[in-house]
Amino acid sequence: MTEDRTPAVAENPEAEGGEEPQEFKGRKNGLYGEISDELAASMKTGWADTELHGLTPVPQAPYAAARRAALSAAYPGERLVVPAGNLRVRANDTDYAFRASSEYVHLTGDQTEDAVLVGEPTGEAGHDFALYLLPRSDRENGEFWLDGHGELWVGRRHSLTEQEQLLGLPARDVRKAAEELAGLTEGSAVPTRIVRGYDAGLEAALADALDADRDAELKEFLSGLRLVKDEWEIGELRAACDATVKGFTDVVRELGQAVATSERWIEGTFWRRARVEGNDVGYGTIAAAGPHATTLHWVRNDGDVRPGELLLLDAGVETHTLYTADVTRSLPIDGRFTDLQRKIYDAVYDAQEAGIAAVKPGARFRDFHEASQRVLAERLLAWGLLDASVYDVEKVLELGLQRRWTLHGTGHMLGLDVHDCAHSRREEHVDALLVPGMVLTVEPGLYFQQDDLTVPEEYRGIGVRIEDDILVTADGNENLSAGLPRRSEDVEAWMASPA
Repeated sequence: MTEDRTPAVAENPEAEGGEEPQEFKGRKNGLYGEISDELAASMKTGWADTELHGLTPVPQAPYAAARRAALSAAYPGERLVVPAGNLRVRANDTDYAFRASSEYVHLTGDQTEDAVLVGEPTGEAGHDFALYLLPRSDRENGEFWLDGHGELWVGRRHSLTEQEQLLGLPARDVRKAAEELAGLTEGSAVPTRIVRGYDAGLEAALADALDADRDAELKEFLSGLRLVKDEWEIGELRAACDATVKGFTDVVRELGQAVATSERWIEGTFWRRARVEGNDVGYGTIAAAGPHATTLHWVRNDGDVRPGELLLLDAGVETHTLYTADVTRSLPIDGRFTDLQRKIYDAVYDAQEAGIAAVKPGARFRDFHEASQRVLAERLLAWGLLDASVYDVEKVLELGLQRRWTLHGTGHMLGLDVHDCAHSRREEHVDALLVPGMVLTVEPGLYFQQDDLTVPEEYRGIGVRIEDDILVTADGNENLSAGLPRRSEDVEAWMASPA
């Protein structure tokens, strides 16, 4: 990484209106000191005009506009503030890669750090929406090369005029947002709501006008707004699943390298595909070999990959527009299941089949979970892991006894977040009926811990999960990740194929 990100100090001697000169501070131990007048003058001139003209709106712009209209209708007469969020320090002067808030992305199609969407009420109904964004770096005062986040350091960003063309919204300088919004709210009778947790500076500036309960309700509403995907979103999720299929195929083709190294090779192989085909992985990849497969969120990925054991790979590509797949396969590392591995795998497959069959319009959200859990409870009884002389299936499910080995819920909503719509109201989500356009995962599993003395020794350390991304359609469902085999015999054939 480049050493001297910024010079020590540079002042703008031509600051307008008698304002204090702007300072851009560099590293304490940077190699450059003061900037000569000659260098400062040189950096102001000789640059071509790079403004882009005639831009067309981003594909999601009309869909984002429809979502804003729904938001406006829900909160007439109220000021609405939806921040994208800020950069977060990883260490010293390096930041984590920025990921805009899902609420902001869903309503705008933009992914810019520090940005804010503001809806100003236009009376009893309707809102004028505008974006506050960072403009191009200032070349006159040297910001573009002196500021650590200037464009010569981090890359060109769109001008406000360009953003207006791309996003279909008026754009203003975000550096004035806190002051302008504080001025609007001071002494105003207009209620103000903000999506909390993304921009502490804005929350502090508006603190006197905010109410925690109202703000929580806004977050809940925006989460629920994502429950039913529009056609554009479904297209993005298809693309995410298609890229994820390629990533799993990459991993299978490189399992020999993983055996020679570790689970990290698997993680890195899938990540390469995610970065080539999309923005990134949609969540931390779980590359769990052997007994690590019994740890639900194994993301250390530092263990050995041994022939004869299973690999549980839970991974998803996130598209450039931030929609993510979420797929899991449990694979025999040497290409063939043992008899016991196949027995456990086929039980999970049958449970997933029952769960997928239960996904259809008018079904309860809970139905796919209950269908899958019933199959697994039946197998646990048949195998003698639960005492059939004491319990029948109904009693096992009533008491939740199968959960010792099934552990988690059988699925969740999917979209911009891997666990999408998590803050929505229960009555429109987990206690609701499925409708076309919803996308959810179906992912039953069985996990036998290494130290579980209630199961035969040969079961211990085996973990199996199978997960697919399911779209609710008008007449049933569609498996968006069907490009990956699921039956045990199909998995073996796929792993044995040359390409």
